[in-house]
Amino acid sequence: MNDTRTENGRHLFVVSAPSGAGKSTLTQTVVSRHPDIRLSISCTTRPRRGDERHGREYFFLNQEEFSRMIERGEFLEWAQVHGHYYGTSRAHVEDLMKQGFKVLFDIDVQGAASLKKQYREATLIFIAPPSRAELERRLRERKTDDPAEIKKRLRNALGEIYQAKTYDHVIVNDDLAAAVAQLEAVLLGRRLAKEDNEAILARLLSEFRDDSAGA
Repeated sequence: MNDTRTENGRHLFVVSAPSGAGKSTLTQTVVSRHPDIRLSISCTTRPRRGDERHGREYFFLNQEEFSRMIERGEFLEWAQVHGHYYGTSRAHVEDLMKQGFKVLFDIDVQGAASLKKQYREATLIFIAPPSRAELERRLRERKTDDPAEIKKRLRNALGEIYQAKTYDHVIVNDDLAAAVAQLEAVLLGRRLAKEDNEAILARLLSEFRDDSAGA
């Protein structure tokens, strides 16, 4: 008998990236252009930014609410990232799948690994910055984090890029239109060249390691 989760996993696409690489802009752009694709909305304990709304960018929960959902087993995956909790509601995703949508996840590398264990056919896509210097520039320009937080996010990026070796596809978000086109191609069932992944990640890992050594 077929494992329903495995079959449904063929319509699940997980997008991860270091903070500041632009994955939210990419995923939201693609979803706005494809009515058959829906973005899974994560739950989080982090404070809202700007004009974010509950149920649009995230389901904003307090720590007590999040903990209750953990206790009741209501998350497909959850993790603590940059000091805040994030999780994917099982009921939310199952409802989207029942409606026949392809589901796009904007989650971190920890959540992606957990989801892949449950849905083996899910496709993992990593959004990489063009360089370490560009990632730092983007983090500074968005003006949402203090210098210490930016430094922490850059340190975390090294580990995230290392884990990207397990992903099916790597897309460099240097030019938004080109990155959107590549992401759309993957969602339509095309495969990007695997050897490109290895070269991209090797270069980025070298940049981040050199910076860590010089710090």
